[in-house]
Amino acid sequence: MKKLRFHLLGLAHLPTHKKNSACAYTQKVIKLARILKSYGHQVFFYGVEGSELECDEFIQVSTQEILEQTYGKYDQRKEFYKHHPQDLAHLTFNANAIKEINARKAEQDILLCPMGNYQQPIAQAVNLLTVEPGIGYTGVFSAFRVFESYAWMHYVYGLLKQDDGVWYDAVIPNCYDVADFPFEEQKEDYLLYFGRIIWRKGVQVASDVAKATGHQLYVVGQGALDNPLEELALGGEKHIKYLPAVGPEERARLLGKAKAVLMPTFYLEPFGGVNVEAQLCGTPVITSDWGAFPETVLHGVTGYRCRVFEEFCWAVKNIHRIRPHDCRKWAVDNFSLERVGRMYEEYFQRVHRLFGRGWYESNDERRDLEWLCRYYPASASADLS
Repeated sequence: MKKLRFHLLGLAHLPTHKKNSACAYTQKVIKLARILKSYGHQVFFYGVEGSELECDEFIQVSTQEILEQTYGKYDQRKEFYKHHPQDLAHLTFNANAIKEINARKAEQDILLCPMGNYQQPIAQAVNLLTVEPGIGYTGVFSAFRVFESYAWMHYVYGLLKQDDGVWYDAVIPNCYDVADFPFEEQKEDYLLYFGRIIWRKGVQVASDVAKATGHQLYVVGQGALDNPLEELALGGEKHIKYLPAVGPEERARLLGKAKAVLMPTFYLEPFGGVNVEAQLCGTPVITSDWGAFPETVLHGVTGYRCRVFEEFCWAVKNIHRIRPHDCRKWAVDNFSLERVGRMYEEYFQRVHRLFGRGWYESNDERRDLEWLCRYYPASASADLS
């Protein structure tokens, strides 16, 4: 396979660093850089001071001082990340990134924009083949798009009133370093809600289910239990234990020890990465039955997907039927860095052939079409939709 050159953009409002585990975009950029380097590609990374990831060259295009000027000081463990495409941090990042990319670019390079139309000005200015990897947002702009799930791809197509498929779009799930999420077979007697504390994410339903089934509920993430704007008044609930966003090690410990992770979202989740993180730890998940969950949760095998309250309660009471080893195997075999890395390598080589004959170009190195395969636990005889 050809060795390619990539210009990978980080986030303008946050250092791209593993410690920012609450930011899904940050984690996607870090993993993508690792994948590209594992295949021997050249990676130029453009990011904020304090970023840390695998690359051939880290080009700093913004500073901590710029971030403080733009957003002030705030507790990112408790408050939602601040960002706007026209704020000082983004204007500074974009202007410097354009200058630095133009100084390094070569023919047949690929630009990677993981923040969608926030980074469109950069793509327009440097005039490279541009790919949006890991799309879980609606602000798409490029001709080459990698979505996190089929559910989200079809949702975005609907918003765009796009009735036909696009040959050079693809669906590639998020991926995870298996070592970050140790397997834990012995569980404690608590349920876990992990994520932004907002109504659309289902925190109220999670509280109601935990209370009805007699369980303590850990609520971990950015936001407040009492928030009139979100119609939340959970601060006085004795069965809830609140924790602000935690670091990677504590995140894995909480996920691994939980009896189950609750994700009863109203929101159409583009991916819902916490559910895969939980399964990597051997922890079953209980989710709503839409968005990406039918693609990531094997009903009756690695968790349950529910539609009404009594189903959520039944799922909690019968969570012992789910085998932790099945959760782990499904997640490792389908969402590990190695597995998803093969999918990205297939995709980027396909796109790069556009510099040759494109869609009709032959590929004598082809030995299989394994990149779209899914791998199921041996006991997965239930709903495999």
